[in-house]
Amino acid sequence: MKDNMSPDEFRKAGYEVVEWIAHYLASIRDYPVTPAMAPGDLVAKLPPAAPEAGEPMEGILEDFRRLIVPALAHWNHPRFHAYFSVSASPPGILGEMLAGALNVNHMVWKSCPAATELEQVVLGWLREWLGLPPEYFGVIHDTASVNTMHAIAAAREAAAPEFRTEGASPGLTLYTSEHAHSSVEKGAIALGIGQKNVRKVPVDSAYRMRADVLAEMVAADVRQGKRPFCIVPTTGTTSTTSIDPVAEVLAVAREHGMWVHVDGAYGGPIAMLPEKRHLYKGIEEVDSIVVNPHKWLFTPMDLSVLYTRRPDILKRAFSLVPEYLKTSEDHRAVNLMDYGVPLGRRFRSLKLWFIMRYYGREGVSRILRRHLEWAQEFARAVESDPAFELCAPVPLSTICFRLRAGDDASRALLDRVNATGKVFLSHTVLNGRFVLRFAIGNIATTREDVLGAWDLIREMSAGD
Repeated sequence: MKDNMSPDEFRKAGYEVVEWIAHYLASIRDYPVTPAMAPGDLVAKLPPAAPEAGEPMEGILEDFRRLIVPALAHWNHPRFHAYFSVSASPPGILGEMLAGALNVNHMVWKSCPAATELEQVVLGWLREWLGLPPEYFGVIHDTASVNTMHAIAAAREAAAPEFRTEGASPGLTLYTSEHAHSSVEKGAIALGIGQKNVRKVPVDSAYRMRADVLAEMVAADVRQGKRPFCIVPTTGTTSTTSIDPVAEVLAVAREHGMWVHVDGAYGGPIAMLPEKRHLYKGIEEVDSIVVNPHKWLFTPMDLSVLYTRRPDILKRAFSLVPEYLKTSEDHRAVNLMDYGVPLGRRFRSLKLWFIMRYYGREGVSRILRRHLEWAQEFARAVESDPAFELCAPVPLSTICFRLRAGDDASRALLDRVNATGKVFLSHTVLNGRFVLRFAIGNIATTREDVLGAWDLIREMSAGD
């Protein structure tokens, strides 16, 4: 057996892979969105041990088609409406392929100048699209969960720099909405803040953080000797996509010298639309914000961006340079390893560069506006059907609704719809009630997909 694949063999297999991808993207609606299988089905079909001798690529690709594809939940499917819809656009896929071939690691500038500098340029472009000031420094990590943890660490560094060397600093208290993503609480746990020091602020009737209650909570905690240090509002919460009042939260934070980190992982891209910018009032003044291009900017998983106007604090929290990673001093050379825990850094900016150049701001904005429009159309359809009720406002592209018949009927409807394989929805619980979620965000989704999904939902609800 050869030690490595020859260029000709690679070329032959590569053509086959590209052809499969092109066909997959063109015919993806022919696949069920989710597989009809039970846990362990795939494990039972695969050998328990790796092969001793190498196998031909033809057999590997055949097993991919025969075994792996039928077991997939197709997140790239235009009728995948669960969680938050994501999509890998063709330009992004091409960029990902090239990044895999190059296999660089830009931990420090000299380890790959192109990857380091392209990341800075692309994030500068995105920063401008989002309407953030030029002083915001951006860095790419894999997910919003990791970026939020980094932001909380920077907030901790700003409030209690002794934590870095001395360890736990009692009384540090973090505030976030009761509808915030679980990653905020997880980040606090991982960083030693402690769950009991994460204060969850009540929401209003539109599921937005109540800044007046936040102010009362912070003031009460200060009187009790606690050290409020960070507030995390969200622009597009996970359950309902509610948008917290960032400007009002900022006012509370500034009074007490607190760091404000915005979770804009899902809803952040909408800030690029001038007609929606009013919803995001205040984001240009926060200390940090996370945006996930792999959610609503059509970028293959994974790519999450952390922006901060205080990169010196972020660097102070994480920079630790052993001798073998020291480089010559040059203010123009940015060493991205200094701004987070990971040392290994994939060339993620390449795929975002491809996407931003291929679609342009105009193309991306056009797609986002369509998604917002179809969400409103879906919401109106829900409201006009006496069997259903809308359960939350629809500021972005996710609709929360349920059958008026109640929780059991709504849960059974979700199971029936998802069992068809034609559409995939998820759920949440709002005010103790079981609610269905319909998220729009895939670049290939059409109005016909959205209306067809609503027809299927109504059909599956007959008799409830």
